Amino acid sequence: MVVKTTFFIFAKASNLSLERTNTMDYKKIGRYSILGVLFFLPVTFLLLLYPATHNYTPLDIVNEAVLDINGFSSNSEETITLKEHITVLGFFGNKPMHKLTTASNLKELVYDKFKGFKKFQVVIVMPEGTEELAKKLKKDIALYEDLRFWHFVFASPEKIATVFNHLKHKIQLDANYATDNVFIIDKDLNQRGRIDDRTDNDIERNAVVYGLNFYNCIEVATIKNKMSEDMRILFTEYRQKRKGEFNSETRRAEDLKSASN
Repeated sequence: MVVKTTFFIFAKASNLSLERTNTMDYKKIGRYSILGVLFFLPVTFLLLLYPATHNYTPLDIVNEAVLDINGFSSNSEETITLKEHITVLGFFGNKPMHKLTTASNLKELVYDKFKGFKKFQVVIVMPEGTEELAKKLKKDIALYEDLRFWHFVFASPEKIATVFNHLKHKIQLDANYATDNVFIIDKDLNQRGRIDDRTDNDIERNAVVYGLNFYNCIEVATIKNKMSEDMRILFTEYRQKRKGEFNSETRRAEDLKSASN
């Protein structure tokens, strides 16, 4: 009887030990599985987003007549030009605090994302005499962060209008020489955008082709989805050019217009 009892206790203890070991193994497996997912999921997501070397469409050139801002004064010690930079160009007018939402969206959704890329800059054009207002706006959106690639430049209303009118758009500056829309300018003073911005549904029903030449900073979805994607593609293009891997098939609006005539 004692032997049977001892055997029963030993067997039960062995089963408990085995169950405990199995439970610990399952916990370890579960823990490592979770850690694996947490590590590889972001990496996989980035790889899916990142365009393959030879499998993406370069950002369209919608206008080749962009004027540089030579002769404009600035809030920077260095000379600010568009040439040889990838620029987000905006116009905040003589009441820049009215564009606080525009500036905040641009800073958080575009500037913060691309400020680490070489030759990237944001240039905001404003009328002469608004230098102190520009400082106030910059202070409001900076929040003690690095804004050394965000520049304000100043010129006469006539010069501002001339630069603006050499961009491709169907909009106007308001009475304060301002707009909520910004433009992407490449290193060669080409305006970049989308010649055909139709959705898949638009294409299926043969909708008239419409482009995207500027980006409204009030429309968060446009900035987050379209502008961020377009900027990423443009930086990829220049990176591949440096490596000698870029096969230029960049569409130009004028070329397509000539081909259709």
